Amino acid sequence: MPSDHRSRAARRFQVALIKPSHYDDEGYVIQWFRSFVASNSLAVVYSLVEDSRRRNVLGADTPIDISVADEINTRIRIDRLIERFRAEGHFGLVFLVGVQSNQFPRAMDIARPLRAAGISVAIGGFHVSGCLAMLPRIQPDLQEAIDLGVTLYAGELEGRCDGLLADAARGALKPIYNHLNDLPSLQGAPTPVLPYDFLKRTYAKQTSFDAGRGCPYQCSFCTIINVQGRKSRGRDADDIERIVRENVAQGVNWFFVTDDNFARNKDWEAILDRLSALRREFTASGKIDIKLIIQVDTLCHKIPGFIEKAQAAGTARVFLGLESINPENLAAAKKRQNKITEYREMLRAWKRTGVITYAGYILGFPNDTPESIAEDIAIIQRELPLDILEFFCLTPLPGSEDHKVLFNKGVAMDADMNRYDVEHVVTAHPRMSRDAWEQTYARAWSSYYSREHIERLLRRAAATNTGISRLASMLFMFSSMVAIEKVHPLQSGIIRIKHRRDRRPAMPLEPVWLFYPRYAAESAIKMLQFARLWLWIDGLRRTIKKDPKRHTYVDTAIAPVEADDAAGLQLLTHSKAAQVAVEHARKIKELTTPAGRSFARAP
Repeated sequence: MPSDHRSRAARRFQVALIKPSHYDDEGYVIQWFRSFVASNSLAVVYSLVEDSRRRNVLGADTPIDISVADEINTRIRIDRLIERFRAEGHFGLVFLVGVQSNQFPRAMDIARPLRAAGISVAIGGFHVSGCLAMLPRIQPDLQEAIDLGVTLYAGELEGRCDGLLADAARGALKPIYNHLNDLPSLQGAPTPVLPYDFLKRTYAKQTSFDAGRGCPYQCSFCTIINVQGRKSRGRDADDIERIVRENVAQGVNWFFVTDDNFARNKDWEAILDRLSALRREFTASGKIDIKLIIQVDTLCHKIPGFIEKAQAAGTARVFLGLESINPENLAAAKKRQNKITEYREMLRAWKRTGVITYAGYILGFPNDTPESIAEDIAIIQRELPLDILEFFCLTPLPGSEDHKVLFNKGVAMDADMNRYDVEHVVTAHPRMSRDAWEQTYARAWSSYYSREHIERLLRRAAATNTGISRLASMLFMFSSMVAIEKVHPLQSGIIRIKHRRDRRPAMPLEPVWLFYPRYAAESAIKMLQFARLWLWIDGLRRTIKKDPKRHTYVDTAIAPVEADDAAGLQLLTHSKAAQVAVEHARKIKELTTPAGRSFARAP
């Protein structure tokens, strides 16, 4: 009997979870032999679906088969996916998970042939949620999806996975599921763990998890606060322990904690203490040590014990939302929690623990010019003990306040969502042309990762016991990806993969005789460029490690923070806004510290 006519009881419900990638400027899917970090969205949704499968939510006679794929390291064979679903009478659901705005066009290109074959498709993630959260009506790209019969899912899946699967099994999926106003608790939810066979496709088998969601701040460029809310919701220490134990049991020990600001997680101390205890247990039993990458704000050093406990829990790298050293830019973005007067002290606090610091820096605030950006980068290089700096173009992402304001004002923004990857310029700037902005973005990478500064960074690492070998590897990646692969390091990997037929449908399919020779030549040239750069960085690392005077190196950035720094640092004097920030900080200190109050009362 043909599979399409099998009874429901005889069929297996198919679930395909896919995290789409997006297209490069030539229209090819950005994909790698190995990616660097596993998708947390995939981990969360996979674990929820797996929990539903174990509980037989569709009935004991209806087993569920689950596959999981991140397109950044796995080719999506739509023809094979269609055959798999056809064999079970189209009984199942393809869920495109965690779809960001720049990934939405690719998600739709995956969805179209699946819908044409009669397969149920749903799309979730920040683009759908952000548009529904912040805009007054359904946008054309979302309406196109609805017209195609694609289900849009906004909000979080905890507590709702059973219902979604049941609707799909009945053939009764709704056009839109909107749970943005009903954010679920995370405590006790299934732990987000991906299977080992999937994690093998990442470099060093790294994985990720969210200890919490939501952020209390109001940054105008941020989508998280409008999708996940401004109230912190988190997993407790027991939940985190389960996540770590399940991963360590399958040989995975690197964890990227995806909380936008882990320092503001109300349970940070209990979680870090538990992770510290786990490290001691694993060390005593001969198991692998655990390493963390966390994201925090620039005032985390003010929280008593936070940095020390983060180090004890295995934190090896920390990401900081620096964004700018211009107070006017920070104020314009409503990132008032960033105080340039605290930057050096905060970074030195991390430097003393040997943790590698990397920070995001946004280019294209209203006050920016090519000259001011170049000056700011030079100041950062000289005066801040920061290891890795990654640049972004200020992008009005759907779901952010910036996007909503421009939308309501009718300001022109690019219609092609594929460009909303924080690398491309998608709207006008008051003081720079688009070309100048894009050129400034490219120059920022080459300026910060100059040979002179790479050497300076490695010498600082040797002098402060930061881990020069780990830093050398990171410097290699961050200094090479934009220059050689033309992609941001956060969407990079090891060995770029291109498939001739996986090109954006609007662009022509290249003939075999043109595509493969060019692809081979490009790959060979890139490998040569990578090899030259790595040999230079590694040679420099070896030289510095052998230098008997390496521990005596000092420069302005790693010198102790002095009370009179404001008089000599360009960071604090290079603009009127910086000087005002310093004066404001001085007044606050006078009013809030005993010594300051005594000084203020003195005649």
